[in-house]
Amino acid sequence: MLAAVFTMGAMGVVASLGLGVAARKFAVEIDPKIQEIDGALPHANCGACGYAGCMGFATAVAMGDAPVSGCPPGGATVAKKIASIMGVAAPEMPERMLARVYCIGGHNEAAEKFEYHGVQDCNAAVLIAGGSKSCVHGCLGLASCVKACPFDAMYMNEDGLVVVIDEKCTGCGLCIPPCPKNLIELVPENKDVHIFCRSLDKGTETKKICSVGCIACDKCVKACPYNAITVDSFLARIDYNKCTNCGLCVPVCPTNIISDLIPVREVAYVHEDCIGCLICKKVCPVDAIEGESKQLHIVDPVKCIGCTICADKCPPKVIEMRPQQSRFKDELERVMSEVA
Repeated sequence: MLAAVFTMGAMGVVASLGLGVAARKFAVEIDPKIQEIDGALPHANCGACGYAGCMGFATAVAMGDAPVSGCPPGGATVAKKIASIMGVAAPEMPERMLARVYCIGGHNEAAEKFEYHGVQDCNAAVLIAGGSKSCVHGCLGLASCVKACPFDAMYMNEDGLVVVIDEKCTGCGLCIPPCPKNLIELVPENKDVHIFCRSLDKGTETKKICSVGCIACDKCVKACPYNAITVDSFLARIDYNKCTNCGLCVPVCPTNIISDLIPVREVAYVHEDCIGCLICKKVCPVDAIEGESKQLHIVDPVKCIGCTICADKCPPKVIEMRPQQSRFKDELERVMSEVA
């Protein structure tokens, strides 16, 4: 009995020594840069970089297979750190992207077909007649996207709708796959006008089941001076490559599904070197510009909606968009100087 115990113990000692020697002999040295880069990453392991975790991305950067700016959650701050480690200049970062959920038909706006008491997951609920919501294109409100977000950048409000916290959103895109309705998209941060609906039903059907659904009335299409909105399959869509955030489509929407996320819009200001060409006056959609030919034009800050059309069309580029309070101050100073 004792002999067997001693034999097993001796074999264990020999095996451990052998493993120790093998580990030293066959050890693979890790590039110190990989460790440094890995230490600079946010370690969300979200996969937004296209690699299997942060260490995979760090290895790819050190090997020259991935750009130093390839970590969306890290943004410009992490890109600068990695660039410093790699000894290269910090690159110009791509435009920041934010998640947008294209449905605002919550409990109070959209009708329900039945009460759902199953697994609290959108992909499970959609298997039962497309979900409990009468609009088969609408958000089911079971927070699958919220659970998938590793940065706590989403939450469900009391109306059963997903809310994105822009300050926390990294544009990683992990919230997109869990949505069975394909309602989530990554959109450039500087795009603030959105049509929050994805219903492909005819307008008459949409009105019966949702008070905030698109009815394809074409009013937004006609209001857009940049041809950025089209109606396809009974749904109005915005081409963000053409949209300038003018906001002219917002007030004409009868179902209020077009939202302007700009908290305070700027207003136009015409500088003293205006040549009085009348172009800005002609293109202003709200008649907020006054002035005669070859005279200085004046913008009425009360009427101005900050659409930037006049600034875009001004040949000498003497129209500037300014915060409204600053604009009032400038106009007051101008009037006082004329009176004096």
